[in-house]
Amino acid sequence: MTLDKDFGELAIVHERPHSGIIRLVNLASRQQASICLKAIELHENDLKSGAIITAEQNRLRIRMVDNQEE
Repeated sequence: MTLDKDFGELAIVHERPHSGIIRLVNLASRQQASICLKAIELHENDLKSGAIITAEQNRLRIRMVDNQEE
């Protein structure tokens, strides 16, 4: 979980290993935990597969990362 979008860059561009990323955007501190838990509840398997989720007040955007082995 992060407020910083640089983690996505590290994960994708620099191919750093991760177990999914949830980026919180424009959320008050008191909202962050509940929205993060909701994202995990709804998209646990996607996160385990390396998804990057951008969580906003009324929207979750999911970017699936292509983890194909060569």
